[in-house]
Amino acid sequence: MIRNFGRHASLLALGLLGLVILGPLAALLPVAGALALAAAAAAAALAAHARASGLRARCDKVSAELDALSRRLLRAESALRPDPAQAALPREVEELTVEIGLLSGIVRDLAGVVGTQDGEIARLKAEATLAARAPAPAPAPPAPPAPPPPPVPAPPPAGPEAAARRAEPAPAPRPIPPRPIPRSGPTEDAAVIAAFDGDGLEVHLQPVVTLPQRKVASYEALARLRVSGASLAPDAFLPVLERHGRSTELDRRMLQRVATIARHLVGRGSEAAVAYGLSPLSLFEPGFLRALARLVAAEPALVGRLVVALPQASWRTLDAEQAGALAAMRGRIGFTLDRPTDLRFDAAALAGHGVGQVKVPADLLLRPGPARRDLSDIAIEDLVTALARAGIRLVAGNVEAESDVPDLIDLDVPFAQGAVFAPPRPVRADVLAAPPPAPAPAPEEPSDPPPERRPFRAFLRRVG
Repeated sequence: MIRNFGRHASLLALGLLGLVILGPLAALLPVAGALALAAAAAAAALAAHARASGLRARCDKVSAELDALSRRLLRAESALRPDPAQAALPREVEELTVEIGLLSGIVRDLAGVVGTQDGEIARLKAEATLAARAPAPAPAPPAPPAPPPPPVPAPPPAGPEAAARRAEPAPAPRPIPPRPIPRSGPTEDAAVIAAFDGDGLEVHLQPVVTLPQRKVASYEALARLRVSGASLAPDAFLPVLERHGRSTELDRRMLQRVATIARHLVGRGSEAAVAYGLSPLSLFEPGFLRALARLVAAEPALVGRLVVALPQASWRTLDAEQAGALAAMRGRIGFTLDRPTDLRFDAAALAGHGVGQVKVPADLLLRPGPARRDLSDIAIEDLVTALARAGIRLVAGNVEAESDVPDLIDLDVPFAQGAVFAPPRPVRADVLAAPPPAPAPAPEEPSDPPPERRPFRAFLRRVG
């Protein structure tokens, strides 16, 4: 304000001086006052014109400087504009990094398979060595010699061939080889692989209900393998498939069937999603996560209806390639943490990966025991609240006793799953046999009209 007052002080002083001088002059001499007022107005106009000229000159100078700055900025932008060939280089480097990560996963899987085979070979060698060092059975005492039979007169030779046959010595008896003892391990592996390659794979569904209403919120797809009439749980046959490198094939087949079940639920108007627990080895299979993303991208109706569950160890050891592949599917596929080893959940990190549910066994929540109390950084009573702040829901699994349900409700657990609510039930064959939806037909392009057929006389008329 002081600066503005100083700038206009001269004008105020001149205005007061003119008022003091011209006021009495206009009263005494009107003509002289009018002339003086006109002269003052002319002087003020000249001063304003000079000031406007100065401001115009300054504006022209500022405009020239802005023009120079804009030209320099354009030159800088053109110099910093990336080359199209160089712009594609980071993408190629990223793809190469992803391929290197996938190859490293394959190498780790091969190392595990080779180590397993080396262990089997060492075991077989050890058993062969023990069998070779085993003492031979003691020979039986010789039987007393039998009295020689009475001599039987030989028939006369019928010819030279019979005489030659009698002259040949009798062949020595060949020893009977020992019968191999069948091993239970390879036989069981062969039965599991045969059932897996056949029609032994089944899908069972177990609902996840809300507490305390016990309303079905979603389903979990469980793999079962029928071997020799018995239905085996994953704990019984999954190690065999992992030993033979078939666990990723199991996940592929199960995801296809889970997608079919999700389509069936969508057709019935149900809002329930279907979850499936992946094997940790499938994350290192080249192209597995990309195929999963393509499966959902091809069918918009499945968005949000498929949920992939990974164990806690896998979420903690994700590399950059796996985290990027999972982040690309975020919003289209749900993620769940299951098979936890402790209750130390980093809610912020899990929410960053897109995890929406954490599945914890009911025994780990209700009966941690003195040895398990150090498995959580916060109190179990506050676990649901801490996860809910990050947008993660807690699911209590393996609820086997009805007496555990009130305790889970006291802990504010929103969802639960177990035999108390509903056991796993097989999916009907007609649901799994439903064909996938046919792709939308492409718009037909207008075809050229067929050539017009004219009579031969018209051709002759045109030639003539």
